[in-house]
Amino acid sequence: MTNIINCFTFIGNVVSCKEFGSGHINTTMKIVTDTGHAYILQKINHTVFKQPVQVMENAVAVTEHLRKKDSNPRHTLRFLKTKSGDYCLQDPNGNYWRMYEFIPGLALDAPERLEDLYAAGLGFGRFQQMLLDFPVQTLHETIPHFHNTPNRYTQLEQAVQADRLNRVKEVHPQLEWLMEQKPLASSLLENKALPLRVTHNDTKLNNVLLDTETHAPLCVLDLDTVMPGLSAYDFGDAIRFGAAAYGEDAPENHMDFTLFTQYAKGFLEAAPNLTEDEIQALPMGAFLMTLEVGVRFLTDYLDGDQYFRIAYPTQNLDRANNQLMLAKDIKEKLPEMAQIIQTLR
Repeated sequence: MTNIINCFTFIGNVVSCKEFGSGHINTTMKIVTDTGHAYILQKINHTVFKQPVQVMENAVAVTEHLRKKDSNPRHTLRFLKTKSGDYCLQDPNGNYWRMYEFIPGLALDAPERLEDLYAAGLGFGRFQQMLLDFPVQTLHETIPHFHNTPNRYTQLEQAVQADRLNRVKEVHPQLEWLMEQKPLASSLLENKALPLRVTHNDTKLNNVLLDTETHAPLCVLDLDTVMPGLSAYDFGDAIRFGAAAYGEDAPENHMDFTLFTQYAKGFLEAAPNLTEDEIQALPMGAFLMTLEVGVRFLTDYLDGDQYFRIAYPTQNLDRANNQLMLAKDIKEKLPEMAQIIQTLR
């Protein structure tokens, strides 16, 4: 660890290096030096992110663009270079590492108060607004087809055909409803009026750092999945996660209009220059992102739980049922969601 740390250009001498955070993908450590400076050191999971150098090229390009518009050091991650001038270090074992300045604040897994969702909406909306003029075609697609819902359906159909664990017989009602929704799966991807944007693609509440005292949004975190995409998908995934009445493992779920309104209010306030077509697509983004996650959980259950970590044998099936229940509820509420968005504007 000492050899890896000393490959980066930071201020002072290291006095502590401890595991940090609750992430499940990358290995994360907080480093403190004798000058009082603090940094985050991460080992990038190159099983999930097969092109770590491209991941870092995307993250650095986006953060440099953001810093030109907002020089506040608490509002944008700043990555450190290695002594050889790179932003990504490969060690002798083939692992990839990066370091960035630590920004103190709150990363909440669940809102402590209603205003936290409004703050998350502000944070991700500001991220979207400040990157509207970014040359999105210069970004790498680090995880191909990540939010390609029709492709997720193809993977589900392949899992049904293979039926490795003889589980298909358990999920006929779920499959029947999902096939009814399949014509909607490509509705946003095929909408040529929707511009390609810089999207975060993991818009959970804990990826917006909040001020410890005021809970105001500071900085968007976890830029590994920054890629070209649709603004409706970022909005939709935030609603799927933040406006759901219950978590993914609960036996039931539905969308809470109060939570939806809080997030939408912040997002629209901070991103006033989205096109009219993008605004109209936001509710459908919430439905499709929830549908897509439900498809992914069900696919993994049929495949033998190879992707999502489980604590008991039917957890991915329970998660799939939870997300499909939420998707059904969101679909029924699409007209009201659209009205709320127009009212907020």
